[in-house]
Amino acid sequence: MDAHRILVVDDEVKMRRLLEMTLKNMGQEVVQAADGVEALACFDESPFDLVLTDLNMPRLDGLQLLRSLRERGEEVPVIVLTAFGSIETAVEAMKLGASDYILRPFEMDTVELAVTRALAMGAMQRENRFLRDEVAKGWGEFIGRGAKMRQLYELIQQVAPARSSVLIVGETGTGKELVARAIHQASGRGGLFVPINCAAIPADLLESELFGHQKGAFTGAHRDRMGKFELANGGTIFLDEITEMPLPLQAKLLRVVQEGMVERLGAQRAVKIDLRIVAATNRDPQQAVAEGAMRQDLFFRLNVVRVDVPPLRERRDDIQLLAEHFLQKYSAELGRPTPHLTEDALQSLLTYRWPGNVRELENLMERAAVLCRGKDIEAQHLPLDIARAAAAPTSVPAATGLPDSASLLLKTHVEAVEKKLIETALERSADNKSAAARLLGVSERALWYKIKKYGL
Repeated sequence: MDAHRILVVDDEVKMRRLLEMTLKNMGQEVVQAADGVEALACFDESPFDLVLTDLNMPRLDGLQLLRSLRERGEEVPVIVLTAFGSIETAVEAMKLGASDYILRPFEMDTVELAVTRALAMGAMQRENRFLRDEVAKGWGEFIGRGAKMRQLYELIQQVAPARSSVLIVGETGTGKELVARAIHQASGRGGLFVPINCAAIPADLLESELFGHQKGAFTGAHRDRMGKFELANGGTIFLDEITEMPLPLQAKLLRVVQEGMVERLGAQRAVKIDLRIVAATNRDPQQAVAEGAMRQDLFFRLNVVRVDVPPLRERRDDIQLLAEHFLQKYSAELGRPTPHLTEDALQSLLTYRWPGNVRELENLMERAAVLCRGKDIEAQHLPLDIARAAAAPTSVPAATGLPDSASLLLKTHVEAVEKKLIETALERSADNKSAAARLLGVSERALWYKIKKYGL
């Protein structure tokens, strides 16, 4: 529902009712207050999206109300209603943070326009604050000093100053969004970093989310909405899981990439934008093109610079550093001293294959911090699959010591070893075919063929 909560503050009953009727005709939810004291009491009960207040009221006037709201940290837009003779007071209200003022007497069209403008500005300010908070999480969360990560840092520094599109490729949980944030922060672009997960939003909503829409563009479009591309103007948009975007939408995205123009649903004209596009996928993008999941022309446009994020199993020299960092983080949140990783526990972490990568390690360390009751974390405190990985043999035994009567047919023994390797990969990946294929270094299609062949 697109209704906003609006607080109308005026000591004249007729004026409050007139404004309430106007706002309800706009589809808004309205609460009335007779003065600033009542208005503050209303804020104690629930928040509002907008305040319309008279300036001259008993007990607590409009200026005092505005000042009190700002002192309380309320950043809600405020429109002040004032007579022509009090224009200086209205200017003072603007200095205190009022978003607009309306001179009495006024037409209802003037009220509707001011309300629409203030609500749109308030929504944009809330979204911008949220996104700026998200940006602050970026570069500082990169943990790693190994050779693989040093190469990644160097590539980020090289790529960041350019405006070329970047395609980040890596398994789930490797930190692809952190890479995108780091590129944005090192780029010096003054705009926002706007992330969007193409796989997390239903296909019928994704187009509006990306490009925005005009009021009346479709059923339920009760007001204009700015899309993520416009929001990221001057900054960076991060399109995560780009290979999950529907093909018709990929065609529209291609046009945006080529022309630097975005058109809202239902709009009559396109808007020029200047932003950096960073996309990411946990699939092999060229294989996605071959399978028809990604347009080849879009792949070429986005793959100007490719950044591969290494999986955790290729960063074993960083596992201890990461584990200790996460232990310290979650122990601090719990108000406890950081426990010590024993040598046996560390060896289990180093031996495990980490199909969930850094995210899986972080979740495990959070669990350890919560459940640990002593000073040390032992191997037996870890989940069984991780403890078993340390004890399991790391290689497939060679086919030696065959009896003289055994067949020496090479194909027979190669297939036996291949079957064993596939069984091991499926076991280590908890029967996740995509993860198992990556462990084996083959395509998921090839793995399915082998599974069918060996009856697995």
